[in-house]
Order: sequence, then C-alpha cells, then structure tokens
Amino acid sequence: MAVVLPNAALTAYVLDHPFVRDANGVPVPPNPDVRPEPRGTWPGSVLQQDDGSWSVRLDPQAWPVKPGDTVTDESGRSWTLTMTRLHQVPGCPDVDYIGAAATLDPPEVP
Repeated sequence: MAVVLPNAALTAYVLDHPFVRDANGVPVPPNPDVRPEPRGTWPGSVLQQDDGSWSVRLDPQAWPVKPGDTVTDESGRSWTLTMTRLHQVPGCPDVDYIGAAATLDPPEVP
C-alpha cells in the first residue's frame, strides 16, 4: 500500500445536487460562470497521472462531493471532479479520504 502525502491546500466548491430539472425532467446544471460558496479548505493531494488525468485526494470533511464539483489549490489551479469515492476504514478514521479523478481547468497545453 502506498501513502499519498498532502501536497496542497484544497478548497471544495460543491454544486447543489441533484440538479434542478427542466419541464422534460432533464437535469439542468447551474450556471458555470457562478461559483458556489466554498465548503472549506483542507490539506489534500493532486497528482497528474501518466495519461494526463489528475488524481485528487480530499479530506473526508469535504464529503459529499460529486462529479461536476470543483476543487482549487492555493496557487489558483482548478480541477473539475469526474469521479468521487469516499474511502473509509472502520475503526480508524485517521486514514479516511475522498479519492477523485479530475480534469484541470483550463487544461495544460503541451
């Protein structure tokens, strides 16, 4: 098992879930130009993977976070979450974390 140490202070911006639905029942996400209120800032980790995607580790206090929510670091970088999962170890909350896949916004240009 590998241990991923914090390398950033991450702030979660969580959208209202579930999204409002239109007259046909289709989910309508909120305006992307309006950022939700920050949920909090905690130590976390962001690591770029070999395929160009990003692996994000968040403090479990940020839960629940869902795909479409955003995370920023202290340098101003921003990621949109594409997958999230709460990892918990019964009887040992000190090792709990949120694992997420994300895309960098805007993407880096090679």
